[in-house]
Amino acid sequence: MTAAPLLSVRDLSMTFRTRRGTVRAVDGIGFDLAEGETLGLVGESGCGKSTTGRMIVRLLEPTGGSIRYDGREIGHLSQRELKPLRRQLQMVFQDPHSSLNPRQTVARIISDPLLVQGGSAAGARQRAAELMELVGLIPEHLDRYPHEFSGGQAQRIGIARALATGPRLVIADEPVSALDVSVQAQIVNLMERLQRELGLAYLFIAHDLSVVKRVCDRVAVMYLGRIVETGPKERVYAAPAHPYTRALLSAVPLPDPAAERARERITLLGDPPSPAAPPPGCTFHPRCAKAQQRCRAEAPALRTGADGRQVACHFPEVEDGQTLVTRTVSP
Repeated sequence: MTAAPLLSVRDLSMTFRTRRGTVRAVDGIGFDLAEGETLGLVGESGCGKSTTGRMIVRLLEPTGGSIRYDGREIGHLSQRELKPLRRQLQMVFQDPHSSLNPRQTVARIISDPLLVQGGSAAGARQRAAELMELVGLIPEHLDRYPHEFSGGQAQRIGIARALATGPRLVIADEPVSALDVSVQAQIVNLMERLQRELGLAYLFIAHDLSVVKRVCDRVAVMYLGRIVETGPKERVYAAPAHPYTRALLSAVPLPDPAAERARERITLLGDPPSPAAPPPGCTFHPRCAKAQQRCRAEAPALRTGADGRQVACHFPEVEDGQTLVTRTVSP
């Protein structure tokens, strides 16, 4: 029997109202995340990735859909009901310095989640010292302030803060995109080690597909608020089925210069449409070189292939003999 997912998202949506009208930032997406697994959520800026992560930890209130954590619906809990669960769901943010209070010491920054949950000051400081060592920093630096640390060190502090309450699920929102390449590798190594040691599940939000390929077990590709392809990373990277996924992967640099020169580059047509005025039918069709009349009139359903991948495309690239069936989601 397959174990129930730790996180299950169904038909999740987020709508913002502006002076220009309604913006549907997230448009009915769904995915599962198992205990100890890493799911990469990728796509261009503005596709709804960060909004999705913030809804899961309830920094934003969803306007529709379901978020089930460990079998319990949490998408519509009150803040009082949600408080005990916040120990188990934490977030690491993109810009390490802007996410740390510059007027607080590192000890206070890491201790705060424990104090909010009712822990003692002495116990929280001891835990902060342990976490500093766990993430590769010197415990004696607890009384320093964020500006005294480099970007990579500040991100380690942000990770330590996220781990303070002993979470099972961490939403990592572009955790390395603001760092130098060499520092990115250090933070990725740290997150992989922490996952092995602590059994963490990650929702890893990123636009860098090279990083996602290294750290993730499965990949979900978002475009204009919707998931257009999802599946095991080996299958998605080796044979992408959606034209948007193929275009994204064609832009990832290859370490072999000869292979880099020889491979096909896929250029997307035009700029991404505004989520305030999405195109009819398939929202990707204005940028797709293979779009047909059906694409302009009918939005494709997310369908499941024989290899377990799900693709929202009327004319996907599939291997010989493979068929796609309309996806069904259990309530």
